[in-house]
Amino acid sequence: MSNLTYEESKSVALRIILLLGAITVVEVIIALLGKGYLVSGFYLPHWLVAGTMIILSFVKAYYIVLEFMHMKYEVPGLVKSVLLPTLLLVWAIIAFMYEGNTWGNKRSLIQNKNKEAIEQVTPSTPVAE
Repeated sequence: MSNLTYEESKSVALRIILLLGAITVVEVIIALLGKGYLVSGFYLPHWLVAGTMIILSFVKAYYIVLEFMHMKYEVPGLVKSVLLPTLLLVWAIIAFMYEGNTWGNKRSLIQNKNKEAIEQVTPSTPVAE
C-alpha cells in the first residue's frame, strides 16, 4: 500500500476527482460545440469529436484505475494480469464490430444482386394475351 498519511490521501483523491470533473466538463463542451449547440452554425467534424471523446475517456479510465482501484500501489505482475485481459476485451469488441460491419455490407450486396436477378426474370409490365 501507499505510505501516504490520511490527509495526503484525501488531498490526492480530491485532486483526482477535480481532474476527472474537469475532463468531464471538457467532454461536454466539446460535444455541445461539435453539434452546434454552443455556437450557432459552428460544427466540428464527427471524427474529431469522436476521437477526442475516446481519448478523454481513456484518460479518465486510466486515472480511475490508477488511483481508485489502487493499481498504482500494486506489484507490476498484478497490474498486468488485470489490464492485459481488459485490453484484449477492447480489441475483441473492435474486431467483432469491424467483422460485423463487413458481413452486413456483403449481405446487402448479395440481397441487391438477388433483387436485380428477380427483376430481370419477372417482366415489369403485364403481357396482354
